[in-house]
Amino acid sequence: MTRALITWGGWDGHQPDLVAALFAGWLRDAGMEVQVTDSLTCFDDPGALEGLSLIVPVWTMSEIGKEQAENAAAAVAAGVGLAGCHGGMCDAFRANVKWQFMTGAQWVAHPGNDGVRYRVRMVSDDPLVSGIADFEVETEQYYLHIDPAVKVHAVCDFPLVDGPHTPNGPVQMPVVFTKRWGLGRVYYNALGHQANVIDHGPAAELMRRGLLWAAR
Repeated sequence: MTRALITWGGWDGHQPDLVAALFAGWLRDAGMEVQVTDSLTCFDDPGALEGLSLIVPVWTMSEIGKEQAENAAAAVAAGVGLAGCHGGMCDAFRANVKWQFMTGAQWVAHPGNDGVRYRVRMVSDDPLVSGIADFEVETEQYYLHIDPAVKVHAVCDFPLVDGPHTPNGPVQMPVVFTKRWGLGRVYYNALGHQANVIDHGPAAELMRRGLLWAAR
């Protein structure tokens, strides 16, 4: 049986426990054995990590030990999948550049904070987004610093809220992207400020597909 590890913690405002439970349900429905933990000690044993099919981090604004990050990165490079959403993956460990390199992006701002209405547009013909129409959300709109190597599947438009970024003019910001880290698949979805943003509709389907796509 394929095995997934979901680890959650960090800032409570992102409801990491509820998001972790949501992901665990989808993965179990797909036939995976799922371990859920609220500790980063799960990254202490490199041998255990390399036996996984998927790692799902749900941490925001936290700190990870250097060796823990190295162990996680090595496992993904060896073929373990990595998938996550919103600040739970790309604002997990701001001080660790290896983590940022592996995940493909780092959150830097959400102009307008929560409650911004914007459209998510599909921009690839990949099966990850096939059959999913463009849709609107009302939530935080993430401005990310992005690895140019990622493959973008969905975008949103900036600026919708004035700020120091506005004079740069219109930009398309990735919302859903994938990349490779060694032999491992990496999936990220910028939605998911709270569980109710991604527990229904096309946002949920995008996330569910991404988790399963990343899994070895």
